[in-house]
Amino acid sequence: MTTPAPTTSADAALIAGLPTGFRWGVATSAYQIEGAVDADGRTPSIWDTFCRVPGAVHDGDTGDVACEHYTRMPSDVALIKDLGMDTYRFSVSWTRVQPNGRGFNPAGMAFYDRLVDELLAQGIDPWVTLYHWDLPQELEDAGGWPVRDTAYRFADYSMLVFDALSDRVDTWTTLNEPWCSAMLGYAYGAHAPGRQDYPAAVSAVHHLLLGHGLATERMREAAPRKIDIGITLNAATAYPASDAAPDLDAARRADGMGARLYLDPLVHGRYPADVIADLAAQDIVIPVQDGDLATISAPIDVLGINYYFSQKFTGYAEDGSTVDAAGLPVVRSIPLGRDRTAMDWEIVPEGFTDLLVRISKDYPGLPMVITENGAAFDDVADASGFVADEGRTAYFTSHLAAVASAIEQGADIRGYLAWSLLDNFEWAYGYEKRFGIVRVDYDTQERTPKQSALYLRDLAEQHRNR
Repeated sequence: MTTPAPTTSADAALIAGLPTGFRWGVATSAYQIEGAVDADGRTPSIWDTFCRVPGAVHDGDTGDVACEHYTRMPSDVALIKDLGMDTYRFSVSWTRVQPNGRGFNPAGMAFYDRLVDELLAQGIDPWVTLYHWDLPQELEDAGGWPVRDTAYRFADYSMLVFDALSDRVDTWTTLNEPWCSAMLGYAYGAHAPGRQDYPAAVSAVHHLLLGHGLATERMREAAPRKIDIGITLNAATAYPASDAAPDLDAARRADGMGARLYLDPLVHGRYPADVIADLAAQDIVIPVQDGDLATISAPIDVLGINYYFSQKFTGYAEDGSTVDAAGLPVVRSIPLGRDRTAMDWEIVPEGFTDLLVRISKDYPGLPMVITENGAAFDDVADASGFVADEGRTAYFTSHLAAVASAIEQGADIRGYLAWSLLDNFEWAYGYEKRFGIVRVDYDTQERTPKQSALYLRDLAEQHRNR
């Protein structure tokens, strides 16, 4: 592999700020990389269906082929090893394990059995994510996450995977980013299944968290030894545009629906009172039943944090009013004035530090691992396929420094997993946006590590050898 520029003194200081035993890894998800959507009994998920909706995904792209990871898995694992990563977070395709959302499919499960064995043979810790947005289409047809029964179906599916892999896998994540599943999928229609029903989205939030709790309880009871169970949330810092009351309230509302709606029930066993009141003003009630919150707040061992950007919020519309057409308070994001990635997301590393420190103070005693952090840029490959992605490399530098700063301020952060190992299917953006530290030529499926991959490789090596 091409060798990047020597590590700077700033990088050395960064490394010094990370604890011994700190995890270095990469993350992916099943639908984004596997392809082989009808191999070995797999049936459609909501994303297979959504990709066929005209205009739903850029250029009509699908995950049918993706990165061909299903057939190229051993060489991809060898690549992770070559990059010096000690942890690989991947998700399991629900419909490989349970075609049509029913029963059990040994042929589909066998892929993940081989993957875990391959990782362990290479000295890489497997980190399983049970749900990364690919609900079986039949369960969506029955109502999806807004329906309570889906939580129980998720727990049943989770145990199929757990029973097959728990003899070798030590770390488990139930859900990836339930905010995205609920809000992008059911409120805003930007992700599968493409519904636009805000009350249904709020019900989905609760049932996703209930599914997490049910699965956590059952895995804990069945665990053959000490294992770590957690959940991954996408969170950010919501800054008020000013000290004016409408701006402060807008930031509070954004934080309530984006972070506290998940963290409070998971850790404290209750939904935030102010969020309940905000929803009640819209005639929306979280469908809590007796015992639900005790189940949702079943103790976890690790909180996964996915971070990409933070935002500033104002409670004023552009015309100066403080209520919208529906008579609800205005909550509007406005620019912070920072550089942006190809996703048009502002780069705000200090928001990362603020978030991690805030979580450590408001939800003490909960170890964290950064389960996703990264950026899409408009990569330009040279004749050999190599990408000198200086913007992405700088992004990693600033955000790892943000993690080190949070640790210095008392946050318990035990690892950093870059998003993503490979350029891949980026949901509604199709293949237009590239987050990978490894370039994928989609015509040939050739993998080429980018400058950022080599930078992370060298940082990890120097950290271990310090």
